[in-house]
Amino acid sequence: MNVYTAIYIRVSTQDQRTDSQLGELKRYCQQRGWKKVQVFQDKISGAKSTRPELDRMVKEIRAGRVERVVAYKLDRLGRSITHLCLLTDELARLGIPLVCSSQGIDTSGSNPAGKFQLDVLKAVCEFERNLIRDRVNVGLAAAKARGIRLGRPSTLDKRAGEVIALKKRGLGVRAIARELEMPVSSVHSVIKQSDKIQSQDNSSRVARLRLRRK
Repeated sequence: MNVYTAIYIRVSTQDQRTDSQLGELKRYCQQRGWKKVQVFQDKISGAKSTRPELDRMVKEIRAGRVERVVAYKLDRLGRSITHLCLLTDELARLGIPLVCSSQGIDTSGSNPAGKFQLDVLKAVCEFERNLIRDRVNVGLAAAKARGIRLGRPSTLDKRAGEVIALKKRGLGVRAIARELEMPVSSVHSVIKQSDKIQSQDNSSRVARLRLRRK
C-alpha cells in the first residue's frame, strides 16, 4: 500500500490565507526527504465540533494510508485539549508520528527526543482526563446533595402514576399489584416513596406557614 505524509493546515476564517503554513510545511517535508505528501486544509474555527478535512485525514490514518502527520502547531490540530489528547492517543496507538514544525515536536522513533515528547503529551492528556473526571464527580455529588436522581428512570418510576391513581381509588397494595401485574414489593416501594415525598411536601408547607405567621 502506498503511504504518504499528511500535512494538516487550519485557519479560523474563510478570509485567512493558508499560504504561509503550507509553504513552510512543504519546505519542511522536502528538507526531511518526505516527497510524497497530501494536504488536508480546513478553514474553520478551532471550536467547531466537526472539521471535514481533519475528519477525512483521520479516516485515511485509520485506513493505513498515512505514514506521519505534519502540522504547524498543536493548536492547529485539536478542537480542544481533550480532542487533541484523543487524537494523540490514537496516533500513538497506530504508530503514526506527529510532527509540529514550529514547536520542535517530532514523536517519530528516529528522533532521539521523540519518546520523551510523546510521554509528555501522554502525561498532559492523562492530567486533562483526571481533571474532567474530577469535575464530573464533583458535579454528580452536588446533584445528589440537591436530591436529584441520577441515571435512567427505573421501571417503577414509569408505573408510579398508575400505582398512585389506583391507591387514590382505595385499592390496597395486593389489589394494585394484581391490577397492574406488578410484584407486590414493587407496588409497596412506589407507595412508600410517594408517602415520603408527600410527607416532605407537608413539612415544607408547615414551615412556610410558620414563617408567614412570624
